[in-house]
Amino acid sequence: MTEASLPEPRKRAQAISEFAVVAVCTLAFTATVLSILAAMIGPKAAGSRDSIEYWTASYLLLHGANPYDANASLTLEHAAGYPDGLAAQLMANPPSALLLLLPLGFLPPTLAELLWILLLIASFAISVQTLRKMLGGSGSNLHLLAYAFAPALSCLLAGQIGLFLLLGLVLFLRWQPSHPMLAGASLWFCLLKPHLFLPFGLILFIWIFLTRNYRVLAGSTLALCVSSAVATAIDPEVWRQYQQMMVAARIDRMPLPCLGVLLRQYVYPHTSLIQCAPEVVGCIWAIGYFWPRHAEWDWMRHGSILILVSVLVAPYSWFMDQTVLIPALLAGAYASGSRTWIAILALMSAGIEIEAMRGAPLIAPFYLWPAPAWLLWFLIATRKTNRLAPSI
Repeated sequence: MTEASLPEPRKRAQAISEFAVVAVCTLAFTATVLSILAAMIGPKAAGSRDSIEYWTASYLLLHGANPYDANASLTLEHAAGYPDGLAAQLMANPPSALLLLLPLGFLPPTLAELLWILLLIASFAISVQTLRKMLGGSGSNLHLLAYAFAPALSCLLAGQIGLFLLLGLVLFLRWQPSHPMLAGASLWFCLLKPHLFLPFGLILFIWIFLTRNYRVLAGSTLALCVSSAVATAIDPEVWRQYQQMMVAARIDRMPLPCLGVLLRQYVYPHTSLIQCAPEVVGCIWAIGYFWPRHAEWDWMRHGSILILVSVLVAPYSWFMDQTVLIPALLAGAYASGSRTWIAILALMSAGIEIEAMRGAPLIAPFYLWPAPAWLLWFLIATRKTNRLAPSI
């Protein structure tokens, strides 16, 4: 049945549904932008956002100090307006990430924050527009769903690094068929938080060797070596300092709302090994999913569910890390074409964003449900399509 042949009541319902989706997306993005502008007002506004940790790490590195030093970081953060009585905000990314942050250390905190926000917005826009072209949606407004995706908006509001991970994943998907070296280099952004991509990365390695597409591996290796060499040249002790910080901080022991942490807390809290059990299962499933499809493997088609599962089974993750799910969910929305399921996705995201703006802490149990919900939505929304629906 064509759209022209639909009954008038159904046409009106569809028009209302489309308007509601666009309105929700527009309001969510506008509210986030206004919140960012409000947060940037004031002489010490730079210290009120998570992004202060990136400026601090860069500043300390450029001035010959330990970028992972909690005491030195806290002193600088307090001077920038970071509230008293809180622990230091420390960058938990590996030293290879410092190459991305270096420009911030040459600027005062306020200008550094402005530059960082502009880079995040640019990364977000490039990612979404690239996906729109890849998915053939030049005549559709479905890409607006990405601009209203709750984890991405929260990431932008907090000034977190997750939007660069999104950019890396999108550029890999875009360049892998035609420019494998660049595709591999773009994965450097994903290595800023490698624990989010283990099943995805495992299949990537197997795929590289099966297809002999070693240029992808060469690109990612070169990017990682260059960034690591720059950080090491500036601070020869930086890897030891990073290891000491991770041992002291024990981020994996934080009560984060994700499957692995929940399993450790309620099944066997005395060891972190059980926290990795979902990831082990996820890797085994990924191999079983990949092998029957390896001859026709397509990273957009088959990789969508792979990244959804990878984030779900990560040993620890923040709600904002789910920003990297945008390619999979947007691909699912385009493949489904169902206004009902598209509206459900938009309303799910809006509900999460409302709760976030109400001040729900990032460790709140409320954030347990989104990761499995995105996967469930994808499976149901694409179940009738041949392009993306997986058999699992």
